[in-house]
This record gives sequence, structure tokens and C-alpha cells, in this order.
Amino acid sequence: MRILHTMLRVGNLERSIAFYTEVLGMKLLRRTDYPDGKFTLAFVGYQDEQDGAVIELTHNWGVEQYDLGTGFGHIAVEVDHAAEACELVRQKGGSVIREAGPMKHGTTVIAFVSDPDGYKIEFIQKKH
Repeated sequence: MRILHTMLRVGNLERSIAFYTEVLGMKLLRRTDYPDGKFTLAFVGYQDEQDGAVIELTHNWGVEQYDLGTGFGHIAVEVDHAAEACELVRQKGGSVIREAGPMKHGTTVIAFVSDPDGYKIEFIQKKH
């Protein structure tokens, strides 16, 4: 068994695809419209689906915003340097919500950014 993907409902699919591909550097792996169900699925990731977990962006046609609730936490992405990753996000118009620094009660360097729908992405710096 293995994790295949995490699904996020998004209000504007083009904006979300742009964020995950242009800001975070993922690839758009596939995209399928389902006219009878009035939704589109787009899968993004750093590697092909058979090689690792990816993110499924689900756009329900006509829905522009979702209540994120309190149950979902974040998506974690490993980066070489958290501060540099934050700066790249900022340069590309993304939102940094917690600057790079040691995690509370620990030494691992982390940072948080937010996607256009408000989902949090944690950058975890590789230990060098």
C-alpha cells in the first residue's frame, strides 16, 4: 500500500494550477473535465504518480470558494533552504505566512506559505 494523492477543492483551477506549477515548481501531470458531473480534476506533483504521492486539485464548476474548516493542517514539502524557498514564493507573488526558522520546541527549520485558496504548505528544510 502507498499514498496516491491528497485532494484539495479549489475555487479557481487555473489560479491554483499556476500556483503549484509556477510558484512551487510542480508539474501538471494530468487534467480531466467531467461535464456530466460538472467538475474538473487536475493532478500536480514533483514526480510522476507511479513514483510518489501527488496533489489532486478538484474544481467543482460554479463554486468559487470553500470553508477550509479546522481539520485540515497542511501539505509538507522538503526544500534545500527554507528562507530561499520563501523568497522565491514571494518573488512569484505568493504569500509567506511564517518566515523560515526553527520549529517551536525543536531545531528543524520550517516555514509556511499559503496557496490561493488558503491551504497551508509547510517547507521543511533538509538537514545539511
